[in-house]
Amino acid sequence: MVVRRQRVSSQVHPELLSAMREIARAEGRHLAAVLEDAMRDYVEKRKKGKIRPEAMAHYQASLEINRKLYELLAH
Repeated sequence: MVVRRQRVSSQVHPELLSAMREIARAEGRHLAAVLEDAMRDYVEKRKKGKIRPEAMAHYQASLEINRKLYELLAH
């Protein structure tokens, strides 16, 4: 199975690009492969970073129920 790639064009801070190139060089990889890994990692972290609405609702309820305790503990 052939994976098709799409060309992208963007602008980044020169120091960031230099650091990414250094990583690629140190690992003996192409810059494109390192950038793709970084993008994949970013996407996965964003997916995992989303809090489920029901979990947030339980958290908010806990804040309301335990507000006085949290205030006492904070001081």
